[in-house]
Amino acid sequence: MRSKVLKSCLAFAIALAASLGPVEFANAQAAKGPSGLPLPRFVTLKSKRVNLRIGPGTDYAVSWMYLKSGLPVEIIQEYDNWRRIRDADGTEGWVNQSLLSGQRAAIAAPWMKTKGKGIFVNLRREAQPSASIIAKLEPGVMLTIGECNGDWCRAETDGATGWVAQSEIWGAYPGEAFK
Repeated sequence: MRSKVLKSCLAFAIALAASLGPVEFANAQAAKGPSGLPLPRFVTLKSKRVNLRIGPGTDYAVSWMYLKSGLPVEIIQEYDNWRRIRDADGTEGWVNQSLLSGQRAAIAAPWMKTKGKGIFVNLRREAQPSASIIAKLEPGVMLTIGECNGDWCRAETDGATGWVAQSEIWGAYPGEAFK
């Protein structure tokens, strides 16, 4: 009897997954942390000096210090008032939630920084691949993000405002839309 119930549940789960599109399925599977907010999620550093600790508390050693406010990071775990974060380079550690902001930012193709010269991410006038290019961004350039539609994000850097392909930045998930 138990195996029939398990098989029925498994069949239902597979049917549900098949009926949902990729974005809806991802959203249906999004975990919520103790704060009630989704995990993982992107935020930014609020302060110019942020200690990254090896554990969730001030008793834990500092493994790194960030010196740039507005840097995008990904919250991957929550414990009390502490958030385990990951940066664009893959470094992980714990930060007090008071040092994080809900503002959104991104980094242009950080995975391309070591690929040499002549590689750029295009900032375009409109959210389409044929739109005119406003600026060519080097990998690693920080952007402030105002909104994303799932394919494109409205971004600003050094006074230039336009649209960047969501697949070419670190700071918004594929298919994620927000305003």
